[in-house]
Amino acid sequence: MIKAVLAFNRRAGMPVDEFQDYWLNEHPKAVLKLAGLQRYVQDHPLKNGYAKRDLPVDGFAETWWPDTATMRQNAEGTVWDDLVADEEKFIDRSSMRLLLVEEHVMKDQPVAADGFKIIELVHRRPDLDVAAYQQHWRQVHGPLGANIPTVRRYVQNHPLPGAYAQGRTPYCDGYAMVWFDSMADMRSSPETEAYKITIADEANFIDHSKLDFVIAKEHVIRD
Repeated sequence: MIKAVLAFNRRAGMPVDEFQDYWLNEHPKAVLKLAGLQRYVQDHPLKNGYAKRDLPVDGFAETWWPDTATMRQNAEGTVWDDLVADEEKFIDRSSMRLLLVEEHVMKDQPVAADGFKIIELVHRRPDLDVAAYQQHWRQVHGPLGANIPTVRRYVQNHPLPGAYAQGRTPYCDGYAMVWFDSMADMRSSPETEAYKITIADEANFIDHSKLDFVIAKEHVIRD
């Protein structure tokens, strides 16, 4: 199975409320017509996040497919044309960044219905090659993060090798997705020893000068 993560920004001048409402209630009508789509999740940034700063991304669409051939087949015909036309109603299509990834589930516990997820845009330290970076992230850092008691779910999304083929540089070197039951749980996590150990390890493989994040509400459209 192939997972795709699409990051994008809303159309210029479009209010956040209008953008999120259209994306959640209208756009799935076009997406769900795609052949072979197995799972579809929307990640909407929490609205209070916009009061503090300009967010790097207004939305993440996560989709799962049997293989890349199935994805490519959808790029032909009227269904794809209709999808693109609908995207233009609420998305700045020039901002769209697609990344094919491999999921690594570090922790998987039930999340409260009103829980949320933090999505970190991770960039590797420039002196590390991709293999060394991904190995450290998964084998060393992943178990550390999973030990944080308030973390309910933790998934690493590693770019597939093709993202780096022929000298290409992807939008980021992966997405860390971490779920909490509540804001209180998230805010209390830095007090734990497990959190302090996890944060200390980031310097071993992450470029902190590029690290960014979005706090989002997950909407499962197709499961």
